This record gives sequence, structure tokens and C-alpha cells, in this order.
Amino acid sequence: MISTDPLGAMSSWNDSSDFCGCFLRELYLSNNSFTREIPPQLGRLHRLERLYLLNNSFTSDIPAELSSCSNLVMFNAANNRLTGEIPREIGSLNNLQNFVVSFNSMRGNIPASFGNMSSLRVLSASNNFLSGKLPATLGQLKNLSILYLPMNGFSGEIPSSIFNLSSLSNVYFGFNQLQGSLPSDMGISLPNLQSFDVALNYLSGTVPVSFSNASNLEQLQLQGNDFRGGMPSLGRSPNLFRLIINNNSLGNAGGEDDLSFISSLSNATNFQALIMDHNNFGGRLPVDIGNLSALQILYISENKLSGELPLEIQNLNNLQRLVAFDNGFSGTIPSTIGKLQNLEELDLSNNSFTGNVPSSIGNLTELLELKLARNNLQGEIPSRIGNCTKLITLDLSRNNFSGLIPTQVMSLASLSVFLNLSHNDLTGSIPVEVGNLQNMGGLDLSHNGLSGSIPSSLGSCVRLESVNLQGNQLQGAIPSSLRSLRGIQRLDISSNNLSGQIPEFFEGMNLLQILNLSHNSFEGELSVNGVLRNDSVVSVIGNSKLCGGVAEFNLPPCSFSRQIMGSCLLIFWIKRRGKQDRVTADDLQVKLSYQRLHKATDGFSTANLVGVGSFGSVYKGVLDDKNGATIAVKVFNLERRGASKSFKAECEALKNIRHRNLVRIVTVCSSVDYRGNDFKALVYEFLANGSLEEWLHPVRSIVQRTGHLPRSLDFLQRLNVAIDVASALDYLQHQCQTPIVHCDLKPSNVLLDDDMTGHVGDFGLARFLSSLDKRSFEGRTSSVGVRGTVGYAPPEYGMGNLVSIQGDVYSYGILLLEMFTGRRPTDESLGAGLNLHNFVQFALLEKSAAKVVDQALLTSHASTSSSEYIPKSEKSEELLISIFEVGLACSSDIPQERLGIREAALKLVSVRNKLVGSALPEGESAKAGPCM
Repeated sequence: MISTDPLGAMSSWNDSSDFCGCFLRELYLSNNSFTREIPPQLGRLHRLERLYLLNNSFTSDIPAELSSCSNLVMFNAANNRLTGEIPREIGSLNNLQNFVVSFNSMRGNIPASFGNMSSLRVLSASNNFLSGKLPATLGQLKNLSILYLPMNGFSGEIPSSIFNLSSLSNVYFGFNQLQGSLPSDMGISLPNLQSFDVALNYLSGTVPVSFSNASNLEQLQLQGNDFRGGMPSLGRSPNLFRLIINNNSLGNAGGEDDLSFISSLSNATNFQALIMDHNNFGGRLPVDIGNLSALQILYISENKLSGELPLEIQNLNNLQRLVAFDNGFSGTIPSTIGKLQNLEELDLSNNSFTGNVPSSIGNLTELLELKLARNNLQGEIPSRIGNCTKLITLDLSRNNFSGLIPTQVMSLASLSVFLNLSHNDLTGSIPVEVGNLQNMGGLDLSHNGLSGSIPSSLGSCVRLESVNLQGNQLQGAIPSSLRSLRGIQRLDISSNNLSGQIPEFFEGMNLLQILNLSHNSFEGELSVNGVLRNDSVVSVIGNSKLCGGVAEFNLPPCSFSRQIMGSCLLIFWIKRRGKQDRVTADDLQVKLSYQRLHKATDGFSTANLVGVGSFGSVYKGVLDDKNGATIAVKVFNLERRGASKSFKAECEALKNIRHRNLVRIVTVCSSVDYRGNDFKALVYEFLANGSLEEWLHPVRSIVQRTGHLPRSLDFLQRLNVAIDVASALDYLQHQCQTPIVHCDLKPSNVLLDDDMTGHVGDFGLARFLSSLDKRSFEGRTSSVGVRGTVGYAPPEYGMGNLVSIQGDVYSYGILLLEMFTGRRPTDESLGAGLNLHNFVQFALLEKSAAKVVDQALLTSHASTSSSEYIPKSEKSEELLISIFEVGLACSSDIPQERLGIREAALKLVSVRNKLVGSALPEGESAKAGPCM
């Protein structure tokens, strides 16, 4: 066996080499950095039995000369950059047992000659660009056990001959374009079948009844096709642990046997996941559901189920997620639901539940999301919901709840995504405890009967992006404390009895997309500055005492005395703004000339250089206006290939996106310099604390900036920044009109402001996702040449031209691991053959997470003077493991197995809640970073 580069160097393998490996039986070249083609000279190793080339960057084709290695038993070239077609000559290798080329960029089809490899047991070619029809000759492989071909472009029908291979145990055809139906006898003809996956194809017909004979079946995945009719009994599959059949047309909308297959699952004692949402199943949920004691995930939403939830559901002690929205369930929510102590998500929205919410709901202390919207629930909101101290989302909207809003609910500091109590009959005032929701992203109390004033404590909820108080009976003035809501995007306080003047601090809220002040009793002059001049954002109709404003609002002019007073106030505001040294998007509404930028940066002096990237340099500048605003100027080196394209990409990506965790662009400059050369630059808000890279791996630049020895981010700060970045990615992936892939997420592209809040920047490689058929792999689009940065780019980017939101999730996972290990993904200290993912994974397997944590977290050089957020003892290990598990789940090699960015953020918020809750003395609160 040779596990390093034979003959000294791969580059020496040429036609003139004196090749002396003729007796070599095993050649192991995995986990290196080979970037050339696979040498055809390997075909001279006539006695070679095992050839391992995985996890490199081999390019070009698989050499046909390998067919001369007649003794070859194993060929594994997974996770490279192989292109071209699979050579038909490979089919002559009669002794070959394993052929693995997954995660490459190979094209063409599977050669029909593969049917001649009588010894073949494993054929794995997933995540390529293979296409065409599957050859019927695969049915000649009588020893084939694993057929792994997902994530390609195969079309046509699955050859019937494949279903006669009694040796098959694992069949994966998911994420292709296969058509036709499954043979009715496949459950009999494949007696050893353990895993069968045809997800996201174009298959139709019925699910074969013969599956009921598949006694070895462990998982069955049929989702995303057009299967119809009923599901067969699976009572003879005692090892079944996962059944995923969502997004089909299964069921008969209430047929007698629609859900009888659930009863048959009682024999599967380790059954963990039933995902059957978005089908046509009807009827009642069988009481036998209570026999599935190992069940963890139950997704039954978007069907036509009816009747009451069976009381036997209380027996599902391991259940973590119960999602049943968009059905016809009725009756009351059983009080026994409080026995599901491991439940993390409960969504019963859009059904016909009636009666009160049982107080036992407060027993669900692990609950993260509770959604009961769009039912006929009534009575008071149970105060015991306040016991659910991990709750991050609460939606009770569009019911018939009455009475006061419980102060216990408003005291849930964990609520960080959304609190929606709208469209009910709630009365009384908004509790002042609303100020406890400091991490809340959205608050909707609209269309109730709430009275009193808007509590000034609402201004403490500094992370709010959306507030809706429309359609109540609120009175009084808008509290000045709302000026603290700098990240607010939507504020609707219309149709109330509010009065007083419209505060001028709205002018500077440049993230506002909707400001609805209509149908109140506001008076005085409306400002003509900032956001308040934009009639596409602001609505003020139905306020008869307002005057002034821009012409588009059609308000009457103000009297002379009011105009004088308004001018005085404006002058005072400008003078006050003059004391600031930080620029916002409202400070600069026009393009800056090359001359002004040249002067602001002292001629783009190296003394003002704060960063250098692939396509240009970033300079700190101070404008020569009365404010002396500080800016960051990114100057593109147009002599670099791709720089002009990067400039356009970044402009396109940034012109329509606004989020508190994205670096804010101020303006652009496209001009010529003093020599007549083209000049292109982007002007950003200057963020004083530099990049995350500088804090994780301190260098001289921090000494120059701060004047003292480098410091490190403490545990909470790192966690906050990680949540900030996740929040930005969630916005780009799920909240933009067209999803945006950043393509180059890494610490140097995460910048920190005065409050150590993280902002994602550098969109020079960003790509907009094309609109694709929903059956296709999510986010799949061609983007030639995009590779990202070594170590952070996902493996599929190196194997082809696949750009996806899952790619950014991979980069985020690596970033998260780096933040808490202090090691770069290319760090040589990881050890031979290890990447950062495996390095952390092995540590968790050995239960030694503390050994890989960044030791700077345990020193006294943290950037805060206190050490209260450095977790200790058992708590340390628990929190570290939780964070590392998120990083590992995000950085899986297989895109479809990666954790969603929103779920990753929610898990990190949960970790932060545990950390803050355990570290603070009673009655105190900690500054926490932004969340979803």
C-alpha cells in the first residue's frame, strides 16, 4: 500500500517516467491537494486492486487506460472536479466491486457496458451532471447491493430489469427527472430492500402494495412526485424508522382506509419520522398513532383530515414536532397534550378547533414554536404560556380570544421571531412588560380592542423589524422612545385615536418600507426630510389636522408661524447631526465624485487602507462636509479580470436589499480618475471595529486601530455575531423577492460596528437564483467560474457549477466552527487528512468538545471586562456541543442534508437564551445580538 504520492510527485508521472509500481496492489491518494488530471499511467499498475483518489481536486476525465487494471476491486474518486463522460472501457473490469465517483461534474450517461461488471456491488455516482436514460443492462449486475444515483439529470423510466436484482438493499434515485410508475411487485422482487429513495422526480401511479412484503425496509422516501391512491400496509417492516411521502396526491380525501397504513406502523418499534403533509389524505387520525412511542416528527399538514385529535397522542413521549396546519380538525385541543414534554414545535393553525386552550400547554417547557392561528378558540390566553421559557414564536392570531394580554406572555424574553395576537377580541392596555421582548423581530397586536397609550417600554425592543398595532383604540402621542427602533422596517399604527405631532425621528429610520400613520388625529407640520418625504413608504391619510409635507400627500400648507418654527427645528436637528461622525444612507442621497473620494481618503493613501480583497481595496475616508462623515470606500482594480463584473454584481445585489445585518451601501461612483482611466467605487457605512477575521485571528491591524494589544471576542459576542450572520443569510435566502446567494461567506466579509453587531458584506460574487421548477434541487442554477474561497466553499462548488442557498449554509457552518475553535478551515494544525468539519466531529464523538474550543475564550483578554458569559463546567460542554452540532449540521458534504439557515439561527438563539439565563443575576438583563 502507498498512501502518499508515489515516485516523488504526481507531476513526474509522464510518458517518459520510469514507472516502478508494477507490483503495487493498493494506492491511497485521498485527502491531498492534487489539482491535475488523473494520470493515464495508472493503467500500467496491472496488479492494482484498490485505488483511492477521493477528496482531491483532480480534473478532466477518468482515463480509459484504467481498464487495463484488470484486478481492480475498488475505484473511489468521489469529491473531485472530474468532468467528461464515464469511459465505456471501465465496463471490462470484471473484478470491480465498488465504483464511486459521487460529487464531481461528470456528464453523459452511464455506459451500457457497466452491465458486464459481474462483481459490482456498489455503484455511486450522485451529485454529478449525468443524464439520459438508465441502461437496462444494469439489471445484469446480480451482485449489486447499493445503487446511489441521486442529484443528477437522469430521465425516462427506471428500467424494469433493475427491480429484478434481488441483491439490492439501497436504491437512491432522488432529485432526477425520472418518469413512469413503480412495478407492482417490487416489494417482492427486492427482498433485501432497506432504503428506497425516489424523491423529487416525476413518477406517478400508485405506491406498490407489494411494499407490505418488504420485511427489511428501514426508510422509504417518495416525496415530491405525483403518486396517487392509498398507502399500503407496512406492518411487515419492523425496522422501518422513516416514511417520507409528502408533496404527492396520495389519499382519497376521506376514504375508509386512507390512514390505515398508520395503524400498521405499530410493529415498527423504532419508527421516528412520519412526513405526509401536502397530500389528499382524509378521515380521522387513528387512535393507533399513540402506539408509535419512538415517533419524533409528525408532519400531517395540508391534507383533508378531520375529527378530533385522539387522546392517545399523549403517549408520544418522544415527539418533538407536531405540525398539522391546514386540515379540518375540530373539537377542543386535548388537555393531555401537556404530556408531550419533548415537544419543540406545535402547529395546529388553520383548522376548526374550538373551546379554550388548555392550561397544560404550560407544561411544554421545551417548546420553541406555538402556532394556533386561524381557529375558533376562545376564552382568555392562558397565562401559563409564560412557563414556556424557550418559546421563540407565538402565533394565536385570528381566533376569538378575549380579556387582557397576560403579562406572563409579554415577559417571555425568549420570544425572538414573532408574537402575533392579532384579529382577536383582546381588551385593556398593552402591558408595559412588552419591553422585555428585547430580541423580538416582529410584533402584531392589530385588530383587537386595545386601549390606553403605546407604552414607552416598546422602545426597548431594539431588534424589532415589524410592529402592527392597527385597528385598536390606542390614544396619546407616539412615545419618543421609539427612536431606538433603528432596525424597524414596517410600522403600522393606523386606525387608532393617536394624537400629537408626528416625530421627526422617523426621518432617519432609513430601513422603513411601510410607515402607516393614517386614520388618527395627528396634527402639526409633516417633515419633508428623509423617509417622511416618500409617499410610497408613508401613509398619512385621514389626519385632518396635519399640514405641510411633500406635495404627494396633498396636505394643506402650514401657517407662517408654523413654517418659521419648523425651520428652526430643522436647523437645530442639522446642528445636532453635525456632532455625529457616522454616516447613514440618509446623509448622502447623491453620487460622490472621484474628486471628493480622492480628497476624503487623502489620495487613497496607504495610511487609510483598511482592507484588500480579490478585486480591489477598501479605504477609510472622511468627507469634507459639515458633518465630517466617516465612510468606507471600496475601489475596484479594473485591471483585474472579473473586477468590472464584480462591481456590477455587487451593485445589483445591494440596490434593493436592506437588513440590519448587511453592510449598508451609501452610494456608488463610476467616473474617471485624474489620468483619464475608468474609476469605479462603492461607498459604504464605515464600521469601526473592522472584520471578524481580525478578531478571530488578531494581527497588527487591530493594534494600529485600538492602540493596545489585540483582544478577543467573548463567548456571548461570538454567539451574537453568529446569529447576526444567520439572520442576514435568512433575509437573503427567504425574504428577498429573488433569493440571493452570497457565494463568498467568510470572516473577512463579516464586519463589526461600534456595538459589535455583525454585518455581512462583499457581494462581488453574489448570484440571483433563477426561477426553477419546484421539483428541481432547491437553488440549482448554473454559475460558471464561481468557486468562493478555499475552505469555505462547499464541495459541490468545486465539482461543478452548482450555486445554491445550501452552498451559503455550508460556508456558514464552517464559519461557525471557526468562530468557536479559533482555527481556520485551512489550518495545518487540524492534522493530515482532516478538515475543520471532521476535526470537530471527531472531538464530539470522543466527547472532548472542550479540547477543540478556542482557548482565547478561557483567558482574561476578552473584549468585555466581565467573564460572566464564559460558560463553565458542565454548562460549558453542553453549550459548546450545541453550537458545534449546528456548525456540523450546516457543513455536511451532502447539500440536502444541511440544516436550514433559519433553523440554525433558532437553535443558536436557544443556546443564547440558556447562556444569558444562566449567567445573569436575578433581575438583570444582558445585551444580546440580533436574531431572526
